[in-house]
Amino acid sequence: MILWINGAFGSGKTTISFELHRRIPNSFVYDPENAGYFIRKNAPKQILKEDFQDHVIWREINYSLLKTISNEFPGIIIVPMTIVNPQYFDEIIVKLRTNGIEVYHYTLLASRETLLKRLRNRGDKKNSWPAKQIDRCISNLSQDVFKKHIYTDNLKVDEIINQIAKESNIDLHPDNRSFIKKNMDQLITKIKHIRF
Repeated sequence: MILWINGAFGSGKTTISFELHRRIPNSFVYDPENAGYFIRKNAPKQILKEDFQDHVIWREINYSLLKTISNEFPGIIIVPMTIVNPQYFDEIIVKLRTNGIEVYHYTLLASRETLLKRLRNRGDKKNSWPAKQIDRCISNLSQDVFKKHIYTDNLKVDEIINQIAKESNIDLHPDNRSFIKKNMDQLITKIKHIRF
């Protein structure tokens, strides 16, 4: 089974994914961005696109690798990744489903103001690449193709992961961490996933 956590930059995909990972035994967090960094390091600059998702090979690599992992790994794969192009959604997620892989897809939505605030809190400037993508993400991700939508403006992390688990028929392990430990874990996750 794959849990795909979609959403604009700053929507909480990484935090939610790693909190799910902590609560789901035998789970694995897969990061499709790594294929993009591989392409950028191994292709001539003249052929590189601004967004590595626009490379057909990026979509092919992620589809193939997710299919392989899903067929060989007996646990749950958690994928935090923004995909706003319906064609790319089809080429990875719909194709995985067509080939018999169970994929639950969730889009974390929030208002423009909330997203900008979250981006500022993680150190992004208002003119950063993620901030410049907000309007495109909000517009595209509100389409029906990107359902199930979860509006996160007024939800806590635990409420979001409980909703995802319930709708995916997954039993979460109890979370026995203290409030301080939970906040520290989430902060460490954010720091580890800051992209420079």
